[in-house]
Amino acid sequence: MNNKEIILDVKNLNTSFVSDRKEVKIVKNVSFQLKRGHALAVVGESGCGKSVTMNSIMRFLGRNAVIHADKVQYNALHDGIVKEYHLEQYKNPNGPEMRSLRGPEMSMVFQDPMSSLNPVYKVGDQVAEGLLQHNKGMTKKEARQKVLEIFNKLGIPDPEERINSYPHQFSGGMKQRVVIAIAMICNPELIICDEPTTALDVTIQAQIMELLKSMQMQEGKSIVLITHNMGLVAEMADEVCVMYMGRIVEFGTLEDIFDRTSHPYTKALLRSVPVLGLADGQKLETIPGSTPNPADLKGGCEFADRCDQCCDEC
Repeated sequence: MNNKEIILDVKNLNTSFVSDRKEVKIVKNVSFQLKRGHALAVVGESGCGKSVTMNSIMRFLGRNAVIHADKVQYNALHDGIVKEYHLEQYKNPNGPEMRSLRGPEMSMVFQDPMSSLNPVYKVGDQVAEGLLQHNKGMTKKEARQKVLEIFNKLGIPDPEERINSYPHQFSGGMKQRVVIAIAMICNPELIICDEPTTALDVTIQAQIMELLKSMQMQEGKSIVLITHNMGLVAEMADEVCVMYMGRIVEFGTLEDIFDRTSHPYTKALLRSVPVLGLADGQKLETIPGSTPNPADLKGGCEFADRCDQCCDEC
């Protein structure tokens, strides 16, 4: 596939954190490609490295993070012309190269809208900030109009009034729409959504996912959805990346993962999904144990202690 078809190409991404003179490896040799206009779901239990992987790509990690990769290539497409950005070469996370990409080209919807929004600034000003930062000649009046347009698109009622509201005056679902507006205001091609529906009730979850799906289908956005909800994966994804302890253990199309599962961890994840119509007394299956401490791993298959198919070769 050529660079017009692939928007993000990652090869052998490794991320470690240094503390007390000890380096702990969290992301290990992660490689994947995201097709332009597709939705990729990254799934796994909490602590398996999903968010760290995507934050490594966006360079949102702290100073104690050590990131190495053979390739992290973002391919921008404008007027039929591809421009390659080799993010693995950008060593300064706040340098002009990364700052110019975050917003206009790639953006992130963070997990918790409560911590993503500043409580002392009006939501309209927070959405307009990125727009004014990347469009130096734009006036505040023009930015306000753009914010009103995206509020309308995202279904935020009474945008003329709500643009002057503060985050505490919004419900959880509306806060998440504001966070999506911040990510979308500069019209990026790639949107990374880090568990965007975790704190929301089921009805609002469905509305947010429908919103993201419509942006992908109608505007050709490429989406990475970080989640542990396999129901959302089935509804949203074109391809699925299953992670465990910082590694990709299985990657394939939606049909590959759901109908032709090969890895024991993926099978265990699918068995633990709640299903309507369970018989009386029938218990929901769970994965035994918990994810181990990355600092304590000694080699071999990290899932061996929790796997019902473990054998000597593991």
